[in-house]
Amino acid sequence: MSDIKIVYNGDLRTQITHSQSGDVIITDAPIDNNGKGEAFSPTDLFASSLGSCMLTIMGITAQTHGLNIDGSTVNINKIMGTNPRRVSAIDIIININGKLNEKDKKILQKAAEHCPVSKSIHPDLDEKITFNFLDK
Repeated sequence: MSDIKIVYNGDLRTQITHSQSGDVIITDAPIDNNGKGEAFSPTDLFASSLGSCMLTIMGITAQTHGLNIDGSTVNINKIMGTNPRRVSAIDIIININGKLNEKDKKILQKAAEHCPVSKSIHPDLDEKITFNFLDK
């Protein structure tokens, strides 16, 4: 059995089903690529996967070190390139909540920068990461 099933529904739209949970995500081609832009595009999911992975790995690291970073957020700006059409850059702003000392901040930053999705991205993709530590 596969982990993920994807069905093409026509009109440049897919339905992705996570086999274990049954959760569903709809994708739609973006307006600038003949789509309606009514849902995440595949490249939006790509960029979102990076941010989600970073927060998840930071969460695992926070648990391991007895830290609480609940409510932390990631904002992503995906930049598309041409020839070939691809994600050429991702600007990531990570806002980290918690009462953290300098050592904790460095540990969490290193964790984010070494998430599996980040390590799977082609080195030509320009990843700009900004960390904002919010004393909340």
